[in-house]
Amino acid sequence: MAPTILIAESAGFSQQGLLHLETAAKVVLADLDRRSLLSTVRNSDVLWVRLRHRIDREVFEAAPQLRAIATPTTGLNHIDLAEAVSRNIQIISLRDEVEFLKGIYATAEHTMALIFGLLRHIPGAHDHAVKGQWNRDLFVGRELFGKTAGIIGYGRIGRMVGRYLRAFGVRVIVSDIREVNPAQAEEGIERVPLIDLLRNSDLITLHVPFIEKTRRLLGPHEFTNMKNGVWFINTSRGEIVDESALLRGLIENRIAGAALDVLCDERSSGMSENPVVQYAKSHGNVLITPHIAGCTFESREKTEIFLAGRVVSFLAQLHEHQRAISTAASPALL
Repeated sequence: MAPTILIAESAGFSQQGLLHLETAAKVVLADLDRRSLLSTVRNSDVLWVRLRHRIDREVFEAAPQLRAIATPTTGLNHIDLAEAVSRNIQIISLRDEVEFLKGIYATAEHTMALIFGLLRHIPGAHDHAVKGQWNRDLFVGRELFGKTAGIIGYGRIGRMVGRYLRAFGVRVIVSDIREVNPAQAEEGIERVPLIDLLRNSDLITLHVPFIEKTRRLLGPHEFTNMKNGVWFINTSRGEIVDESALLRGLIENRIAGAALDVLCDERSSGMSENPVVQYAKSHGNVLITPHIAGCTFESREKTEIFLAGRVVSFLAQLHEHQRAISTAASPALL
């Protein structure tokens, strides 16, 4: 019997990726909420998710024959990895797919969109205009030219953002949790210790992966040491930031504004109780988007085709492994 792949968030799924998956398995396309996922996943060998669902012990227990989870993401904090390991369930993702990801531009471009949206008050100005008002003096913005931008995390996305900012006449300084080879730094990019970046940047944008080492990387000490009037951007993961420290900086006017594509403890509904969301309801200096940085037609198509190939390869290897076990267990022919 062919294995079953459940695609739990199938809206707009790549047709080319789907055709590739169908060469190796029965594919079930669905658009599931939490309750539906728990009742549907039971007979699945592979579960394919984006970011709507939190894959925790309850999901694993509802899927006794699950062999792999596929997710077209680099961050994996929506999956209980320890539970997956304990159940010998493979995680197929984009993490560490360095060469492939060099051709994915969505998050870097969204970072720039957030920067301009924040510095030029674009959401507030739009709301003002569609209400029939036209007072431009309410929305005096800031220019990028001549500013200093600090990039925390000089990996793939950090490098892209650095190039974009340099094109706008911005001085770019970078700091990374990893050792950065000076020869790898692009022309015009200055590598500095984190404390110097915090104290000298007019704008700080965060691009480090979420791992245990980076949990709350930016806490009270870091926000206190940021330059007064700094603009803060996060398109990485919410858990890298101590949101209470960020809020204190905003309330005390030490942080001029924040643009956030990610928040702590993300879920598909019920986010209105998050303190940052509550603050943003009555303050125009916080811009929030619902984790859409990597969500473009182009990036989705590329990543789903790429990941489909990885899933098909995994299923082929699984089949060969199971056949080898079956052959070894069979009695020798006389």
